[in-house]
Amino acid sequence: MRSWVRLPQTRPSGKSTRVGGEAVAAEAADAPHPYRPRAAVGLAKLVIAMLVLLFLVTGSVLLPVVAIVPTLLSLTATFGALVWVFQDGHMAGLLGGFTPTGNIAATIPVMLFGLAFGLAMDYQVFLLSRMREEYELTGSPTEAVARALERTGRIVTAAALAISIVFRGFVVSDVSLVKAYGIGLPLAVLMDATLVRGALLPAAMRLGGRATWWAPARLQRVHARFGLREEGPAPKKGEDRELTPTS
Repeated sequence: MRSWVRLPQTRPSGKSTRVGGEAVAAEAADAPHPYRPRAAVGLAKLVIAMLVLLFLVTGSVLLPVVAIVPTLLSLTATFGALVWVFQDGHMAGLLGGFTPTGNIAATIPVMLFGLAFGLAMDYQVFLLSRMREEYELTGSPTEAVARALERTGRIVTAAALAISIVFRGFVVSDVSLVKAYGIGLPLAVLMDATLVRGALLPAAMRLGGRATWWAPARLQRVHARFGLREEGPAPKKGEDRELTPTS
């Protein structure tokens, strides 16, 4: 808004200068201004960091991309739901009543993206590390996905459900900003834990087959040396994992 209106440099004594029109629209135009210059840089750094982390977990170049893209799509769906509810004013009575202003506070998408993306990557690392372990044991990409989902799917879903119940407590707040987190965060977490982890990711890995686990020879050596594992290198196919007794 400041770039649209050029105020006089000097004002008469005792006089004030004001901008007419919709105050809310002017505030909405000015609010995102501090976030825009660095938003793309911050998003790029975040995505690159997660790609590197997921590569260290999986040892694949393609799988981190396959894992992150559906997560970003689920977040866009969450933002669309927030616009439909808080910007357009749908379901206001059902959510305890609030006054739609025709816009969403600029801090909501930023904070929501950071929290939801972080939780999604937490579940992502948990699931993909299990898939990697099963792939090293069986050598079959299809069986690795099936076994990993069988053994960790319920845990991921239960964890997502538990944290969503906590976030739902924000809905009872009378502050629209807090109420938006109570809607957006549970929706993002549940969509990621069910639709993305339970359907989109396994389907993409099934279509990709062994190519999903591909990496150049040089990066394979990097993963062999710096890869993240729960313990030492996984046993080869057909070998039993040696258990160390504890006292």
